[in-house]
Amino acid sequence: MEKFDKLSGIAAPMPLVNIDTDMIIPKVFLKTIKRSGLGANLFDEMRFDRKGNEIADFVLNKPAYREAQILVAGDNFGCGSSREHAPWALADFGIKAIVSTSFADIFFNNCFKNGILPIVLPQEAVDVLMQDAEKGANARMDVDLEAQTVTTSDGEVFHFEVDSFKKHCLMNGLDDIGLTMEKAASIDSYEAKAATSRPWV
Repeated sequence: MEKFDKLSGIAAPMPLVNIDTDMIIPKVFLKTIKRSGLGANLFDEMRFDRKGNEIADFVLNKPAYREAQILVAGDNFGCGSSREHAPWALADFGIKAIVSTSFADIFFNNCFKNGILPIVLPQEAVDVLMQDAEKGANARMDVDLEAQTVTTSDGEVFHFEVDSFKKHCLMNGLDDIGLTMEKAASIDSYEAKAATSRPWV
């Protein structure tokens, strides 16, 4: 998993509330177990019409936001079914951080395990960030995980809280497999001892 420390990127405004995982990645695309390639179908039913043509007024289809790395979203982002494909699709598209007033618990935790930083801020702060995001590609937002701050293009700073363990994992690029591999030496030692003391196992 890629390490997350500081990010300076374009933020796309998505003021919709209750954006669920089926909106993020429709169920028809859940047949794969690969993490790559799903970005092409991110928000598929909002990005494309039934003939596969782009819907011009959808935010991520607008030229200013095609390279967005941050989403500023409405309340209760990532609700609905607990599909891990949702953060996979966001990450594959290039989204590295999402700001909202609240997230569904399972989606929130899945984000950290897939290299995405979900940031919870009060409505007043999200409103300011949403307005900043509406400025387009010329207004870059800064996210500093170590300092736990989000800074608007005008320099207004908002501090956010984050679990210390989740922060450690994200800053060091550690998913569940990475955490296990940190203990590889201890695991090898245990297995060697077990093979000697219980050769019949």
